[in-house]
Amino acid sequence: MIAMLKEELLFVYLFLSISFIDIMFRLSTINTFSYTDIVISFYFLTAYMLAIYLICSFVQGTARLILSSFLFIIVVIIYVSQLIYFQFFRTFYSMYSLGKSAQIFEFWKDVAQYLLDHFIVSILLLLPIIILIAFGKKMLPLNKMSWAKRGVLLCLFVLCYSVGIAAVFASGKAQNTAYDLYFKNNSPLLSVEHLGLLTSMRLDFQRLVTHWSPDVKAPVIAEPRPIKSKPAKEIPEKQQEEKVVEYNVLDIDFSNLISEESDQAIKDIHQYFSSVQPTEKNDYTGKYKGYNLILLTAEGFSPFAIDKNVTPTLFKLAHKGYQFTNFYTPIWQVSTSDGEYVALQSLIPKSGVWSFQESGKNHLPFVLGNRLKKLNYSSRAYHNHTYTYYGRNISHPNLGYDYKGLGNGLDVKETWPESDLEMMEKTVPEYIHDEPFHTYYMTVSGHMQYSFTGNYMAWKNKKYVEYLPYSDEAKAYIATQIELDRALEHLLAELEKAGVADRTLIALSADHYPYGLDDQTIDELAGHSVEKNFELYKNTFILYTKGMEPEVISKPASSLDILPTLSNLLGLKYDSRLLMGKDIFSNSEPLIPFLNKSFITDKGTYNAETRTFTPTNGEQINEDYIKHISSIVEAKFYYSTKILEKDYYRKIEN
Repeated sequence: MIAMLKEELLFVYLFLSISFIDIMFRLSTINTFSYTDIVISFYFLTAYMLAIYLICSFVQGTARLILSSFLFIIVVIIYVSQLIYFQFFRTFYSMYSLGKSAQIFEFWKDVAQYLLDHFIVSILLLLPIIILIAFGKKMLPLNKMSWAKRGVLLCLFVLCYSVGIAAVFASGKAQNTAYDLYFKNNSPLLSVEHLGLLTSMRLDFQRLVTHWSPDVKAPVIAEPRPIKSKPAKEIPEKQQEEKVVEYNVLDIDFSNLISEESDQAIKDIHQYFSSVQPTEKNDYTGKYKGYNLILLTAEGFSPFAIDKNVTPTLFKLAHKGYQFTNFYTPIWQVSTSDGEYVALQSLIPKSGVWSFQESGKNHLPFVLGNRLKKLNYSSRAYHNHTYTYYGRNISHPNLGYDYKGLGNGLDVKETWPESDLEMMEKTVPEYIHDEPFHTYYMTVSGHMQYSFTGNYMAWKNKKYVEYLPYSDEAKAYIATQIELDRALEHLLAELEKAGVADRTLIALSADHYPYGLDDQTIDELAGHSVEKNFELYKNTFILYTKGMEPEVISKPASSLDILPTLSNLLGLKYDSRLLMGKDIFSNSEPLIPFLNKSFITDKGTYNAETRTFTPTNGEQINEDYIKHISSIVEAKFYYSTKILEKDYYRKIEN
C-alpha cells in the first residue's frame, strides 16, 4: 500500500496542492463554504487532477516533470490572476475578457502594489509550484506507467466527474443552485461559489466557443398592467371619461412581423414584446423638449462623494434638482463598460462578453446620441482615458457620437487617473455654441486605487481632505471625487457664461459603486455596517437644470431606467416596451433587477441567494407574487441577451 502510494505521489501532490490553493482562493474572495459546494468542488477538482496526471503519464522522467509543472503552472496562474482581478473588480474575468486582457497591463503598477501588500498570500499560492519545480525530480517517482493503470485512472476520472454531476443534480433546480448555474444560467460569482473556479471557467470557455445563451423560457405575458396612481385632486367624472391615455410606443405591427418571420427565435421576441405593457405618457412628458442635454457616467461615484463643504457643486446638483431617494446602481460583470451599457441602452448586459463593444455593430435607434442627432442636435462624446479602452472606439460612434478620448483627439495630460476638470476645460468650447447639443462624458478621475501614492487625483486634491475624520483610503476616495466636482463647477460656469444654463439638462449617474474601497472603508463612510445585497448599490442619480423646482422622488429606480426617463422628459418618440427599464415618472410598477436575480419592487426586496422576501411595510406577500416578478426578471435578462445577439432593433427598423 505504501509503495503504491509512493508511486502515485505526483498525483497526491497535485491534488493536495490544488485543494490548498482552492481553499486559499475561496477565503480571499467569496469566503463561503457550504457542504454541497465542498462536495461538488472536491469531485470536480479530483477529476481535473486525474486528467492532468493521466496526460502526464504518457511521458516519463524529466519530461513528465516538465509537462506536469507546465500544466500545474497554468492552473496556478488561473487562480492567482482571478484573485488579483477580483480584488480590483469584485468579480471574476470571463474567457472573453481574457482574450482582451492587454488593457489590464495599464494597471500593472496597481497589480504590483497589490502583490506587495499581500506578499504572504501570494507566496502561499505560488509555493506548491516552486516546490514542484525545485524538488520534484528528487521527491517524485517519474517511472513509465502501464496501460492498465491508465485505464484505472480513466475510470476514476469518469467516476469522479459523474459523482460531481450527480451532486449538481442533487442541489435542486431552483434559481441560483449549482444545477441552475451549470446548465441554464451564468453568474460568475455564484458559479465560482457553487461549482468552483476551474469548473466555472471550463463552462465559460465551452459557452464562448459554442455561442451559448442562457436557457430561459420567459413567460409570454411579461408584465402585469401597471396600477394607476390616484390623481392629486378630484377630477370630475366627465373629464375623466374625456381624457385620452397616450403611451410611449411606436407603430409596430407585431402580428405582421410574426407572420413574416422565419426565424423562430425572432418570432418569440416579437411575441414577447407585443405582450409587454407600455408606459403611459404623463405630466413630465416633453417637459424639457428642445433642451440641451449633458449626460455623464461618473467613475466610482457614490453618495459618499457628496458633501456641502468638500464637493459643493455635487451637493448643489443633488439637492437643487430631482432628488431620487431610492435609486440604485447594480454592478454587472464587466465593471464600468456594463455600467455604461445599462444607463445608455436600458438593457441588461449579456453574461460572458463585453456587451457594449458587441453592440457596436448593431442598430441602436433608441439611444440618445442617435435619437437626438436625427433632431439636428450636435452629438459628441468624451472619455479622458485611453480611447480604445473597453472598445469604446467601436461602441461610442455607433451611439451616434463624434467620439474623442485620450489618443484620438482629446489632448489631456496623461496621468493616472486623468483629470475630469482638464477634460471639461478642453471640451466645453467645442459644443457650447453649437445648439442644440447633446454631450456624453465618461469620467475617470474617480478611479481606484484609492491612495495618495498611487492615484494622481487623490494626491492632487489631498490638501482638501486632510482635515476629514476618516482613514487615508476614505480621504483618498473623496479627493478623487473632488476633481469631478471641480469639473462640474467649471461646466456650470461656462453654461452660465454662454447663456444656456437654463435650457441645459444635466444628468449624472455612476458606473458602479466604489468597489475599490475595502468593506471597512465603505462602512466607515456610511457610518454603519452596509448591507451587501441591496444597500451597497444604493446611489444617487443627478438630474438638474438651472431654475427648476427641486422635487423628491421616492419611487425605487435604477440606472436601467435612465434612458426611458430622459427620453420621456425630452419628448422623444420611443417604444417603452422595447427597453428593460421604465420611465421613473410614469405610473409603471418599479422593478430593480440585480446580477444575481435579486430584485426590489415597491412591495419589498427579494434576495435570490437566500430566497427570502422582505416586505417594505410588513405587508404579507404571497409566493405567486415572488414567482411572477422573478419570471419578469428572468425575461429581462433573456430578452436583453437576444436583442444583442440578434440585432433585434434592426428587425423592426421600418
